[in-house]
Amino acid sequence: MYNGILPVYKTRGMTSHDVVFKLRKILGTKKIGHTGTLDPEVDGVLPICIGPATKVSDYIMDMGKTYHATVSIGTSTTTEDQTGEIIATQRISESELNNVQIDNVVASFQGIITQIPPMYSSVKVNGKKLYEYARNNETVERPERQVNIYQIERTSDVSYENNTCQFNLMIKCGKGTYIRTIATDIGKALGLPAHMSKLTRTSSGGFHINESLSLEDISQLHEQEALQEKLFAIEYGLKGLPSIYIENNDIKNKILNGQKFNINDFNTSISGKVIMIDVQSEKILAIYEPHPTKTDEIKPKRVFN
Repeated sequence: MYNGILPVYKTRGMTSHDVVFKLRKILGTKKIGHTGTLDPEVDGVLPICIGPATKVSDYIMDMGKTYHATVSIGTSTTTEDQTGEIIATQRISESELNNVQIDNVVASFQGIITQIPPMYSSVKVNGKKLYEYARNNETVERPERQVNIYQIERTSDVSYENNTCQFNLMIKCGKGTYIRTIATDIGKALGLPAHMSKLTRTSSGGFHINESLSLEDISQLHEQEALQEKLFAIEYGLKGLPSIYIENNDIKNKILNGQKFNINDFNTSISGKVIMIDVQSEKILAIYEPHPTKTDEIKPKRVFN
């Protein structure tokens, strides 16, 4: 059975669930999961966890993502992207905006920002997804959320066509960020309707689009029995966490049995999640974290045995 992380290139027109469904058929295994959905009209890298590697999918999602987006100024839509119905328009002339204005607004979105999720999203309110309310023409108060924008910058000249303008952005961000909401909020900051007209995810969880494989590539490699060598080890999916290398066999056995430890048992400062790695095999043994009530203890979050 396969075991590892596979960066897949998701084409436009497919859902993330479609990718998982097709991979299950290709590989003949049900133990497959993705690491954060991409909307159907978004393409890019989608890290897929296979076999025991499904245990680390949450940690991959915590490692951040990079997107290349196109922002269109002059129209806004119900979905905040190009798939929705137009709800507002305004003619944009070349004398109305300049690079300096746009760059100043774009720069204001770097750091911790507050977002209101789009109505057409899978965020749940009162146990029901927002897009379900939207499809029923129901309104509901959407909870604000804070997201982290590590870097955001304009990557193209501003172009004008058909009384609208467009420009491209590169955005590095933490999980839970809605790029289409950034596009519409940039428009609001400029006092103009806007939406996201194109989006590609170029990296996710440390995996880059250039190293991702298409479903066709994966099918061929599987038939040639050469796919396993393309999979990344579980350890790669946890590279965002600090590591402690374990040499003592007695401690290894205690870790694999899920025992707790005194925080001073290891010659390192532990303030959050940490991975325990076997020195000899370089394989991950477990993920540990500080005990919620006993400040002098660490406890296993997940054991890999």
